[in-house]
Amino acid sequence: MADQATRLRQMVHSESPQTPISSTQAEAWANVRVIAITSGKGGVGKTNIAVNLAIALRNRGHRVLVIDADLGMANVDILLGATSRKHLLDLIRPEVSLEDVIVETQHGLQYISGGSGIEKALEYDHAEKVLLQQKLADCAARADIILVDTGAGLGRNVMDFILAADEVLLVTTPEPTSLTDAYAVMKAYSIYASQKNLRLIINRVYEVKESREVAQKLQRAAEKFLHMPVDCLGYVFEDTSVTKAVRRQTPLLNAEPNTAAARCIDALAEALITGNEMHVKRGWKGFLQQIFKFST
Repeated sequence: MADQATRLRQMVHSESPQTPISSTQAEAWANVRVIAITSGKGGVGKTNIAVNLAIALRNRGHRVLVIDADLGMANVDILLGATSRKHLLDLIRPEVSLEDVIVETQHGLQYISGGSGIEKALEYDHAEKVLLQQKLADCAARADIILVDTGAGLGRNVMDFILAADEVLLVTTPEPTSLTDAYAVMKAYSIYASQKNLRLIINRVYEVKESREVAQKLQRAAEKFLHMPVDCLGYVFEDTSVTKAVRRQTPLLNAEPNTAAARCIDALAEALITGNEMHVKRGWKGFLQQIFKFST
């Protein structure tokens, strides 16, 4: 696992004679925040959070690029109601440029679909990796923050992306199976990550107290058994508006920005930028939404 991560970092960051990097480009690379958003199991709302977090960051004036690295699932496409004609690995074809694979959506969000077969990237020869690196380098000129939406679980490629990122956001829900799988990700990360920077997002909670209790369970386990401190970035309330937005293939922050879940994700973006603790109350509207299961 460590060798795979090392190869991936070299592919992204190495400065070989065949890939000269200007001082301007090097500075741009250094200033971009690369954040991997992951989960221990599927179905916890990871991609939904990634897409809406990107919109919240963009609304704050940041240039954000989302890379859909959830192999073959194209969930970002679905949530945005968009279609990708070319994918990340099409960049190894000489005639394909970065502009060809970046999708500009009607929601003002730019993203790159990983498509299927990303696992083949580690099997490419040196020339193909150099070409891929050269083209991806220009992402730094288009974004201040790059969000990488990984697949769920502990697959080789999921861990490769997690270990290569500067920051990791681990999404979980209060369900026991979700917590167990989240801990498994934390354990693998604690073993293989050279620089540890992992934070929790507790999704689908009914109250702030519940999110704190869930976070504390994982934090205590990480401290006791993994000897790794883990912070909690924040939480997202259970909200029926999320499902409605998915069905409409419209990001929640654009469809219903005043709902409880949308306000939480907006607060997560603020916490991500400022480092301050997030504070969001469900409010009366959120209470009614949850009790009566419809949007008021």
